[in-house]
Amino acid sequence: MHVNIETIPSFSIAYIRQVGAYGAENNRTMGQLKHWAKANNLMNSKAVIFGIAHDNPQTTPPENCRYDACLLLADKHFPPGGNVQYGEITGGKYAIFTVKHTAEAVEQAWAEIFPVLSESGYLPDTTRPILERYAAKKVEQHFCEICVPIG
Repeated sequence: MHVNIETIPSFSIAYIRQVGAYGAENNRTMGQLKHWAKANNLMNSKAVIFGIAHDNPQTTPPENCRYDACLLLADKHFPPGGNVQYGEITGGKYAIFTVKHTAEAVEQAWAEIFPVLSESGYLPDTTRPILERYAAKKVEQHFCEICVPIG
C-alpha cells in the first residue's frame, strides 16, 4: 500500500452527524447530506465529501460512536437545512492512502494503514480526526482516500 504526504489546509464544512453503531446508518447519513447538497446546487465536479468517524469502536460503546458526513464549503455561508450544521476542519500534514471505492477495499485499507505508517516512520496525530475523502473526480474513477493526520 502506497502513502503520499499532503498538507491539507483548514477548511469549512457543512455536516450531518449520526450517533450510534458504525455501519449502514453511516451510509444513510451520507445519503442525507448528498440529497441536501444536490437540492442546494452544491454537488458538482469540484465537490469534495468527507466521512469522519470520531470514535474508536473498540473503546467507545457503539451507541456513543459519532460519524459526520461532511461537504467541503467554498465559503462559510451555506443554505440552512434541517439537521445540517456548520463546522471547520483543522488542516495540517496528512498521510494519504488512495483506495478502491468499495466496502471491501476500504475495510482492508483500514487494517493496513497503521502498520504502513509505522514502517514509514510516521506517527498519527490523535488531536485531529482521520478523514475519508471522496473528491468527485476520484469517485468517478472509483477511488476514495483515507487521510490520516500525522505529526
